[in-house]
Amino acid sequence: MVEVIGLTRIREIRENEKKVAQSSYNQSKETFEKIATELYNLLKTKENAEASFESYIQNTTSIEKIKEQSSYIEKLNQRIQSVQLLVQRARNDMEIKQEKLSNAYVEVKKFDKIIEFKQKNEIEEAKRKEANWMDEMSMQQYLGHKTR
Repeated sequence: MVEVIGLTRIREIRENEKKVAQSSYNQSKETFEKIATELYNLLKTKENAEASFESYIQNTTSIEKIKEQSSYIEKLNQRIQSVQLLVQRARNDMEIKQEKLSNAYVEVKKFDKIIEFKQKNEIEEAKRKEANWMDEMSMQQYLGHKTR
């Protein structure tokens, strides 16, 4: 019984580690989603800017306006590249934390199985002892009646 109590305490520690890993994963997931949304918005802005640029080229628009739009698109491209790096880093971080969460989950399950196995063994041992005790008592009663 003492062994099961010790294992239960270790399981509780592992459960706390799992909760920390879950929280960390959720935070990294939110960060990833935030950065990915920013990238999406930048790509939509670039798409609109390129459509405007094409419109300026098709229509009679001043060279300054076309240069301005071209410069704006170039700055968007640079920003998109930097945000893509941030998205990749955030994705990697999220995947690492997801793996840690999976490992923590496995550890908790492992201790659940060990505890379940130990408890089952303790119950079987108690039943075996009880059966032996009952056999001994039956033998004592039989021998007690036989000598009378």
